[in-house]
Amino acid sequence: MKAALARLQSWEGFLLVVLIFIILMNASLSPQFLGVQNQINLFQLSIEKIIVALVMTFVIVNAEIDLSVGSMMGLSACAFGWMWEQGVDPVLAIAICMAIGVAGGFLNGWFVARVGLPSLVVTLATLIGFRGAARVLVEDRGIGDFPQWFDDLGQKGLVGPLPFGLIAFVVLFVALYVLLHRTGFGRKTYVIGTNRDVADYAGIDTARHKIVIFTMSGAVAAFAGLLFAARVGAVRGDVGNGFELDIITMVLLGGVSIFGGSGTLTGTLLAILIVLNLRNGMALQDITGHIQTGVIGILLIASVLVPRIPQALRRKAPA
Repeated sequence: MKAALARLQSWEGFLLVVLIFIILMNASLSPQFLGVQNQINLFQLSIEKIIVALVMTFVIVNAEIDLSVGSMMGLSACAFGWMWEQGVDPVLAIAICMAIGVAGGFLNGWFVARVGLPSLVVTLATLIGFRGAARVLVEDRGIGDFPQWFDDLGQKGLVGPLPFGLIAFVVLFVALYVLLHRTGFGRKTYVIGTNRDVADYAGIDTARHKIVIFTMSGAVAAFAGLLFAARVGAVRGDVGNGFELDIITMVLLGGVSIFGGSGTLTGTLLAILIVLNLRNGMALQDITGHIQTGVIGILLIASVLVPRIPQALRRKAPA
């Protein structure tokens, strides 16, 4: 009982209360909200972002940031479209796109961990570089007419009404939850994020660990880009443009500290559900995308400031 009360008093408990309130509000405003198809669409329309948000949790817990994930999604999708247009076997094209993601993530990690550059600077540079490469491949054209089996992965139910992307999200969440919260790799991620010097003294190969995490981020972003291409059935040079805003918002709103060392995948999941339900509810009320983006921006600011308010009050309180 005490453990349950402690959880309810935590940031995750607060997010759960907010989520329940949003769901009840949406259900009262729109009779379509609780429909099965709408609930599937709620996930399906943002499936690429929420998949990347899971691995972004590792990056930020490790006291780093990856601003290039949206551009890597675009590069992966455009590379697939370009190769399909050139007559490359689609299975081989998928493998090459995943290799591009691994290479891009490794490049980020190498510059951060081995060269010692700030991840903000490195991934801002690769954000521009990956986006530029995507535009070089497809220019201003749209490429589509992909194989039917590929489009079906993103557009049709794989198990009943459940699409492949949603199943992939659930599997990835379980796997990454175990990795972060039940293994030595996860414990090292927290230790490095809390204090890299302490981790070095403890004998942890912090550089290698960071490279692995950035490589994971690049690979998952490339996978998400392929999912986007399959769901939409076409690619353009602006695929994934600005997606990093929603992704980082979900992670920070979930209670992962921007300074590293704290946060959980459970919190990220709750934040994902809050953002998805907010967007879906606003869409059902015909609220425009620009206003939705503004609300997400406010959430991003609040997710950084609100958890720090109690600390500021404690510091100002008389001894």
